[in-house]
Amino acid sequence: MIVVMSQDATREQIEAVMRKIEEFGLKTHPIYGVLKTVIGVIGDDKTKVVETMAGYPGVEQIIPILKPYKFASRETHPQDTVIEVAGVRIGGDKVVVMAGPCAVESREQILNTARLVKLAGGSVLRGGAFKPRTSPYSFQGLGEEGLRYLAEARAETGLPVVTELTDPRMIDVFCEYADIIQVGARNMQNFVLLTEIGRSGHPVLLKRGPSSKIEDLLLAAEYIIKEGNRKIILCERGISTFETYTRNTLDLSAVAALKKLSHLPVVVDPSHSVGVASLIPAMSLAAVAAGADGLLVEIHPNPNAALCDGPQSLDFETFSATMSKIRKVARAIGREA
Repeated sequence: MIVVMSQDATREQIEAVMRKIEEFGLKTHPIYGVLKTVIGVIGDDKTKVVETMAGYPGVEQIIPILKPYKFASRETHPQDTVIEVAGVRIGGDKVVVMAGPCAVESREQILNTARLVKLAGGSVLRGGAFKPRTSPYSFQGLGEEGLRYLAEARAETGLPVVTELTDPRMIDVFCEYADIIQVGARNMQNFVLLTEIGRSGHPVLLKRGPSSKIEDLLLAAEYIIKEGNRKIILCERGISTFETYTRNTLDLSAVAALKKLSHLPVVVDPSHSVGVASLIPAMSLAAVAAGADGLLVEIHPNPNAALCDGPQSLDFETFSATMSKIRKVARAIGREA
């Protein structure tokens, strides 16, 4: 349920409405818009709100929200959410490209990659310091050393950093080193992790699980929002189907669906979606054409020698050429990149 305050409602009236709702044992989440304030109401029995608050000073309308993801829903927040991270606006007119290696392997590797991302027109540096792998014997990342290398690359290039957090006990460390915390597909329904990220207030990139429905992704986002953190970027990264030629199946319909259902920005990870480097440029262009607010692309100075996900990593030359094409597609649909 949401309580829509009138355009001329005062701050005192808004606070009085929130206090009254909380007296009923319900939680309130105010959303301060440019013209109006909307108060989200969470709790089991909201009948008293309808019965009591309809004529309250400053209250314009009380609207039930039928979708289970109350605050991720566009019903609650009709305008697109734009998240600003270190001067980069995600969800606005510009298609934001986040690029870098699957795993940080060395200081030299991540610094060289960051310079290339900057030169090619990318806006965010990605890189994994902690790598949850299917096999316990695979390269697991450099850990906190990798985070320090990412921070050094950020200091040199000015690119904000996105990297994956797997352990909620390390959230304070990640908030120090990372500008955006990534929740990987395996952890999309790690509700303890989502809750801690919600409490941190730190920007988060939330990936869709390979067997998760669109509603599951939005409900995962709801776990973060209900703790007060609305700085969420949704990520479509492919789903498991019967197809074996590609690593996953890129569900571009999810981009349009998420943009319709939610106000949160949506990016696409073509690298994990298809897992085949030669297909990634075409899928990147298709994602931009479908309305994605950004891309998350894996690149590596020498994909054949990569310690992680080399077959789906673009070399620097291919990435630079793809960036040029991305800009053309973005312009064709009235955006920039």
